[in-house]
Amino acid sequence: MTASNTTVRLTVAQALIRFLAAQHSERDGVRHRLIDGCWGIFGHGNVAGIGQALVESGQGPGAPLPFHQGRNEQAMVHAAVGFARQNNRLSAQAVTTSIGPGATNLVTGAALATVNRLPVLLLPGDTFAGRTADPVLQQLEVPYAGDVSVNDCLRPVSRYFDRVTRPEALIPAALQAMRVLADPAETGAVTLALPQDVQAEAYDWPEEFFAERVWRVARPVPEPGVLAEVAEALRGARRPLLVAGGGVHHSEAEDALCAFADATGVPVASTQAGKGSLRHDHPCDVGGIGHTGTAVADELARAADLVIGVGTRWTDFTTASGTLFEAPAVRFVNLNLTSYDGHKLGALAAMADAREALTALTGALRGYRVSPDYEAEYGRGKESWERVVAEALAAHPLDEKARPSQTQVLGALDSVVDETDIVINAAGSLPGDLHKLWRARSPRQYHLEYGYSCMGYEIPAAIGVRMAAPDRPVWALVGDGTYLMLPTELVTAVQEGININVVLVQNHGYASIGGLSEQTGAERFGTDYRFRAPDGTYTGDPLPVDLAANAASLGMEVLRAATYGELRTALAAARASDRPTCVYVETDTDPDVPAPGAEAWWDVVVAETSRRGAAQRAREEYDRRRADQRRHL
Repeated sequence: MTASNTTVRLTVAQALIRFLAAQHSERDGVRHRLIDGCWGIFGHGNVAGIGQALVESGQGPGAPLPFHQGRNEQAMVHAAVGFARQNNRLSAQAVTTSIGPGATNLVTGAALATVNRLPVLLLPGDTFAGRTADPVLQQLEVPYAGDVSVNDCLRPVSRYFDRVTRPEALIPAALQAMRVLADPAETGAVTLALPQDVQAEAYDWPEEFFAERVWRVARPVPEPGVLAEVAEALRGARRPLLVAGGGVHHSEAEDALCAFADATGVPVASTQAGKGSLRHDHPCDVGGIGHTGTAVADELARAADLVIGVGTRWTDFTTASGTLFEAPAVRFVNLNLTSYDGHKLGALAAMADAREALTALTGALRGYRVSPDYEAEYGRGKESWERVVAEALAAHPLDEKARPSQTQVLGALDSVVDETDIVINAAGSLPGDLHKLWRARSPRQYHLEYGYSCMGYEIPAAIGVRMAAPDRPVWALVGDGTYLMLPTELVTAVQEGININVVLVQNHGYASIGGLSEQTGAERFGTDYRFRAPDGTYTGDPLPVDLAANAASLGMEVLRAATYGELRTALAAARASDRPTCVYVETDTDPDVPAPGAEAWWDVVVAETSRRGAAQRAREEYDRRRADQRRHL
């Protein structure tokens, strides 16, 4: 870039919008808009700053920074996160809010983005830097610190945070924000808090601040000595297992993983974020791993002597809270971009891009393959689990006219989709069923947000995903509990003509937590959506809510399905529709063929002392399982 003394006079907000419109990412020679658009809800903290700047820049076709109107600040972040994930973190969106409640509503979405290593730029309004109007409407006064506002709640959930209290401070802050957003090892929520008086203040900006910038996303390769050590460990292993995490998708390493599996015969299990890294019908794909995993994957994990984690951060669900990998001499290898994740479980860490690491490892293992007996073993396990899947998803005799179970809802959906469809979920009992049972046909078909498992994520995320993939059918699978958390962005889908499909499953409460409550001795307390009984408990009749009518009132086309046959017809109609559509189905909560149970433990603490028998029995089981926990050092 050539230095210049030329300046242009703009407000801080106008300068920020112009700057963001000129930012790009680039990987493998392909360029993307780094900040593709801006979601916003306006109030007194941003209406005259960012709001005016967006109007000033123009909002017709080809706008420098397209604007998207939202209904809830948390939901706007979820939509931006869905967009970023579908774009493999190479393109992100911004979210602007007013001060006060608008800003604090960002916190949950910011945590979700940071936990999942997904980029989103947050631009909350802030109180007056000059403090002339003090306290301003919605300002939280902090007696012990004059420079603290509610936006400081975003510090612990942001990968980068800055408060721009002078116009010229925007230059380094904006550049640092882009650096973090574009860095796959650092990315997450990035927050630039913008005092409302500073947003509207004019400044003479150097023109080079607005020059086009390209943030190149590197693909680090593994260090040769470490690669040789990893290859040696694999050659010496009798029962290796590869665990594919979300980093496989973010790196677009699916073909490299397939080539590795084809060449070596190493079985591949997947985390929630990594599912679909191999097609479900690949001979080496053994499905999900951990608490929500398949029987075959978890049995292989228990006996594995070498576990290769690729792009995973090893959550408690994946490791079954430290109880899954039982072999006394088990060793771990982690191929990961980040040192923090790479060194977990006492692993041999190869810090590298997933695609480059897998490609290099395949080359280093030329001529190596697992034993035929091992391939035959996990092949039999895979075939056995496929029979479990087929049984759980199938419509049984006479079920065409019966109320479907939740797994049969998935089976009906499975029957109408192809490899272009994208299925989104985040919370409730559906993630467990999906991780075990869904037959992923393509790399980005399976979209589970399970790092934060945030209720309310699915509908706004579906909007973001559809914006990133406008030619692919997108399904948001939601239970009644998660729907009630955040249905408001249905209005956005209708307004913008963003054709998403919502499968709304009514099971009258928090089904997943109800089951967990029963297992931990809490007796399903407070988990059903029912009237109070005379004894004060929530054990009366189910609430007479009509969520289908609610969705219709928000502008959705609604298809009600009372039976399995009607459900399959409704799903096919929704997929063929050219407008946002909701398929509403009430499920059988006591099916003849229940969903497969957990194949591995999850540590949820049980009361150590209680007068109630349910808690006493649960504690006995908890102590028994906890004895199997292990720290891998």
